[in-house]
Amino acid sequence: MTPLPPGSTIGILGDGQLGRMLALAAARLGFDAVVLSPDADGPASRVAARSWVADYTDPAALEELARAADVVTYEFENVPVAAVERLEALGATVLPGRRALAVAQDRVAEKTFMREHGLETVDFAPVDDSLSLAAALERIALPALLKTRREGYDGKGQVWIELAEAAEAAWAEIGGGPAILEARAPFVRELSVIAARGRDGSVAIYPAGENRHEGGILRETTAPARSAPELEARRIAETVLSRLGYVGVIGVELFELADGRLLVNEIAPRVHNTGHWTQDACQVDQFEQHVRAVAGWPLGPTQPHSAALMQNLIGEDAERWAELAADPSARLHLYAKREPRAGRKMGHVNRLQPRAAP
Repeated sequence: MTPLPPGSTIGILGDGQLGRMLALAAARLGFDAVVLSPDADGPASRVAARSWVADYTDPAALEELARAADVVTYEFENVPVAAVERLEALGATVLPGRRALAVAQDRVAEKTFMREHGLETVDFAPVDDSLSLAAALERIALPALLKTRREGYDGKGQVWIELAEAAEAAWAEIGGGPAILEARAPFVRELSVIAARGRDGSVAIYPAGENRHEGGILRETTAPARSAPELEARRIAETVLSRLGYVGVIGVELFELADGRLLVNEIAPRVHNTGHWTQDACQVDQFEQHVRAVAGWPLGPTQPHSAALMQNLIGEDAERWAELAADPSARLHLYAKREPRAGRKMGHVNRLQPRAAP
């Protein structure tokens, strides 16, 4: 495959902050970015060369995007697979491919994929009706986590079941649709790995980061994670990338158990919040890495020159921008969202320290 030359156009499905940072990274390498999203005036479209406000499955908009873009990617995993299929039928190259999207969109398919390829997960059972809910409760010890099979993020679409008699109410609380019941993971910490695979099959993997959540929302990532089982984390990431035939950056979330084993929690077929630390601690960050991968360029180095603490700015946290901008230890990244809301990611801060000698 011939690498896309500077001046080529990269299409982005989605108009959020990840799309914005992808568009900025693309511009730095000499590419134009165009954006398709049903949302008007989002963070990505305001830094893109062109944007369309239309449903992801709108035939006319997809046709325009296919004509305009030399390659199309996406910034979140809930883009309809039908949109990718339509773009491909129009002759567009879409990376990562639709298989990764389909696997990541369905939590049962995702965990089944992991198990089929020798990767450990928590025990789980599908829930489609009252009978399958009862069967899942017989198999999975309580307390257990009930999640919608599709969509849901930042703690939404999930509820803990402590008692069997509360299960029906919990299922109704998340909408009463297709769901998954997951066993409680006895983990000591959550890790994540940001990895990339190029069109030529080359792989680049960043060191694992350690994540801390509050209320289901990521608050901070420390990277590189101290004493992380890097070889096993790398093996897991390489397995996922190769088995999916993946091209681009992926986020792999892991649970570390007390005995050092790693369970795969979930994957995100896109650039990832837990990889934002790479923007200031690495020579090539995850956004540039993704652009390089989908454009067919050589992948960049992943070894950090500094240790980093990434802190998300949630809701009114971003109102501290003047204070943070004056802090010499803080590298401030704001997403240009028009309105701060409770639970909404408005930006992040990276704080760097020299890396300790290995």
